[in-house]
Amino acid sequence: MKQFVIGATLLFASIASAQNAKDPSDRLRQVLPADVAQHVLATIADARSHSLPAAALEQQALRLASKGAKPADVEKSVDRSAENMKKAKAALEKAGRKPTSDEITAGSELMGHGVDGSQVSALAKSAPSGRSLAVPLYVTSHMIDKGVKPSAALARVNARLQQKATDRQLLADENTTASDKRPETANKEGGLAHRPATAPGLGVKPIAPPQGRPAGTPGKRG
Repeated sequence: MKQFVIGATLLFASIASAQNAKDPSDRLRQVLPADVAQHVLATIADARSHSLPAAALEQQALRLASKGAKPADVEKSVDRSAENMKKAKAALEKAGRKPTSDEITAGSELMGHGVDGSQVSALAKSAPSGRSLAVPLYVTSHMIDKGVKPSAALARVNARLQQKATDRQLLADENTTASDKRPETANKEGGLAHRPATAPGLGVKPIAPPQGRPAGTPGKRG
């Protein structure tokens, strides 16, 4: 469990470090056709101009290209994630928050699961003042990914926030969420919702977070 929590922390922290990393523009131009690279870079630049976590989009594009995704699919995936980031940022701001990059990225993943802006705003409004929503939003996404209905996942996380559950406790809740069958679309290749089994900082290079489950042994407490 301890490794699981550390993995999640490093996952979100990787965004900040990625913002200061070497400009990936040249790499994107190497792995994508010129017209697609130009479009993706324009989308990333637009995201950056709107104070969105552009580094997450850069890493997403590079990851998909390295996995052999079709250029057109890379383009569509980045466009979709950028749009979800805009919606997540607006939803969080509507709730009276000044969202961090981590919160926007986690919110965009949640919206990619079909949760709308009003639901994200409602969760943000009900959260204790000053409470970061990065992990709560992430946990909600992964409960849905494991087969829990969006409304039920939101209700569970909201209830735990009212109980002032810590990030560690929320991650433990998500880690033990029972599901008889994962949906066929779980962790489908493409968006920010797809993560490796091992979190950045624990053996693999950072990618656009949140991208999957942080590392850890299910049910094991550190």
